[in-house]
Parts: sequence; C-alpha cells; structure tokens
Amino acid sequence: MARRHACCEGCTEQIRVLGPHRCGRCGKPLPADLAPGPCGGCLRKSPPQAQTVSLYGYDGPVREAILNWKLQGRDAGLLWLLEIAEKRLQQVFAPEDILLPVPMPLNRMRKTGQHHAADLCGHIANITGSRVEWRLLRRTGEQPRQSSLAGSKRRRNLGRAFSLNKDAWQNKGVQGRIWVIDDILTTGTTLRTACRALRPMKQPIHAFTLARTLRGG
Repeated sequence: MARRHACCEGCTEQIRVLGPHRCGRCGKPLPADLAPGPCGGCLRKSPPQAQTVSLYGYDGPVREAILNWKLQGRDAGLLWLLEIAEKRLQQVFAPEDILLPVPMPLNRMRKTGQHHAADLCGHIANITGSRVEWRLLRRTGEQPRQSSLAGSKRRRNLGRAFSLNKDAWQNKGVQGRIWVIDDILTTGTTLRTACRALRPMKQPIHAFTLARTLRGG
C-alpha cells in the first residue's frame, strides 16, 4: 500500500535508523556486546533521565527533512519519518504515558508561531494514544538558541531555563511513564536540564528525540 508521505528510494537508503544497541541512560549507540551499558560518560556522570530514545541519526535526508520543517514550515518530510516509524513509536510509548514537550522561549514562539517539540508530541500522541501535557514543564526566562552556542556555553545558557509547575503536577494522576520530548539531541544539554527540573516529581523521567547527532560518522 502506498504511503501518504513518500520518499525516493535513494533517500530512503541513506537514512540511519538507530537500532536497539545503545546506552540505556543517555541513548548513545554502543557495540552490541556493550549494550545496554552504561557507557563511559554515564559511568562518570549519570544523566537525570532513566532512559533516552532517539529514532534516527541526524544526517542526510533526516537532517534535511527536520530543517525543512523547522526553518521553512514544510512538514511533509517530518510526517514521512513518523509514518515509517509508526510501529517503533507504538513499541516505545504506551497509551497511558504522558508526553511533555521541551518548552520554547516565549518570544521565539511568538516570532515564529511554531512550537516544534509540542507539534512533535501531538503527532506522537496521534500514533500511540499517549497524552500531551504542556503545563507541567515550564520555560523560565529568554535564552539564545542552543544551536548558536558551543558545549560549555550551552550548559550555562540553560542553567535555570526550566521549572516544574507544581500546581499543575499536584492535580495529575499519572499511571504511565513521563517522557520529555524534543526534536534533536546534539550535546544532550537541553534534555538533561529539562529532566533535572522534573526531579521534584519523584518519578523516573524518560527522554525522547526524533533524531540525534552521531559523532565519529
């Protein structure tokens, strides 16, 4: 049966789908005999999230599709990536899970009229039946784009960027897992900082991105 959002065979062959062999905490791909880790980085300093899952390597057609969505507002490539990953998404997320989009700075959202993490959550919820909850994780202040900063500056930039809305949390009965959702994992600073802000919930926090950068090719 033809897919609603198609891609040519050449692009399909270039897509790197991330397999099951990864560090269970940070999601870094590992050799099969070392998975599920923890990897060396997590042994040195464990991230606040219980696990990290990413679908694709951020290069080639995946990178092009995500940039077209984020910069041009053209989401056909994004929808195609989600469509071909439908079975995998249903394995990762359960209907009782809660999806928390990484919040954007308010001025940037007003300027662009877009909230990419929230849009991604909505698409995942449509596929899996999970519930989107946008009020629990809040953005505090206005920070520059992470993509414009290097590693150490990224960490300082997001030091106090997120907080838990405790009033909203007290009124929520959570049966499933709690997921923090973002589009791309680069250094992992955004996800770690967002997950750390949710520690007062005293529940395991899980992290998910559509794609992640793969160092060393």
